[in-house]
Amino acid sequence: MPSVSRTWAPRGNTPHLQVAGNWDKISAISGISVSPKMKRLGLYIRFHPDKNIRQGEVVEFLTYLQRHLRGHIVIVWDNNKTHKGNIIKAYLQQHPRIHRYFFPSYAPELNPDEFVWTNLKRAVANSVPKDQKHLLRTLSGPTRRLRRSQALLWSCIRASALPWIQTK
Repeated sequence: MPSVSRTWAPRGNTPHLQVAGNWDKISAISGISVSPKMKRLGLYIRFHPDKNIRQGEVVEFLTYLQRHLRGHIVIVWDNNKTHKGNIIKAYLQQHPRIHRYFFPSYAPELNPDEFVWTNLKRAVANSVPKDQKHLLRTLSGPTRRLRRSQALLWSCIRASALPWIQTK
């Protein structure tokens, strides 16, 4: 289903949103990186058409992060069972520079990444992609804009209920 938000229409003319396409889904995994001195933020996203995010996709994402980030990597995850499986545990044992911690159960308000998805969903609300490729193209502009904007990424951090302190 498309993401729908409030819109304008002439009085008495209810807007109708046509639903196009007949695809299953696009799953995504993402994370915000914070530099050690909290000077720079980064956004890392991977989209997976026709797939659920399973342990294999999580391992792929962790490998992707290791290619792009130097030094120790601290991951703070929700309590999704995908993040706790045996494949993940084995991978983390082989890669000691990754340290993981978990948010409390049912605490999306603590997770800055939730605000990334709120931002992206808002950016594509009321669009009518024809298929998965069109949806990915529709997401690419807002994703690129968010990735390039330190102000938008900091707004995702500040929107979370975590006790962040920005040094600038």
